[in-house]
Amino acid sequence: MDTDFVSTLLLTGKLAFMTTLCLLIIGMWVSYVLAYSKSRLKIFFEALICMPVVLPPTVIGYYLLVAFSPHNALGKFFKNLFDMRLAFSFFGILVASIIAGFPFMVQSLQNGFHSLPISYRETAYTLGKSKMVTFFKVLLPNIKPYIITGVALTFAHCIGEFGIVLMIGGNIPGETRIASIAIYDEVQICNYSVANRYSLILFFISFILLILIYSINKNFTIGSKV
Repeated sequence: MDTDFVSTLLLTGKLAFMTTLCLLIIGMWVSYVLAYSKSRLKIFFEALICMPVVLPPTVIGYYLLVAFSPHNALGKFFKNLFDMRLAFSFFGILVASIIAGFPFMVQSLQNGFHSLPISYRETAYTLGKSKMVTFFKVLLPNIKPYIITGVALTFAHCIGEFGIVLMIGGNIPGETRIASIAIYDEVQICNYSVANRYSLILFFISFILLILIYSINKNFTIGSKV
């Protein structure tokens, strides 16, 4: 077994898993606030969160690379406080992947909160439940399909991310070289057999995740009609 091939796939899975986990934790609270906020600034933050969807990855990658530079405030902060380099490191591509995947998680969860009748929260508050208890015991259990959809979309997007990861992390084997970048490299040197192996694995993972999403949505739709 090709150790470079396996290590690249493991690094890709590690990045996707950690990105999805971080976004699930952060996204639950952000989407909750956005779903029920009545602030005029809500539209501004929704637009800001969705910017990675419409902007070219190289644009986001460029600005993140500038921000991660040790000559700028954010880069200096991590370097001086944690002795950690953001640019061309795994932690750097993790932060970039979280930013790039933010809209996929937040929009899914926000749609879930919007789908719930307002009576769910009002009844819980009437029974003396706190906002925290209502959030974990009432709201989240009733948006499970949206949570699973957000997780699947975020994971699938992360394993296929190319532009931002390349701009931030470059192509360092064992550190920032994930499968999407490896495919590009193998094609450049005409090593099509290895590129095909990477591509097939990513294809089947993405296909299975999409089947999971559609199956859950179909069952949820049928269940809600019964």
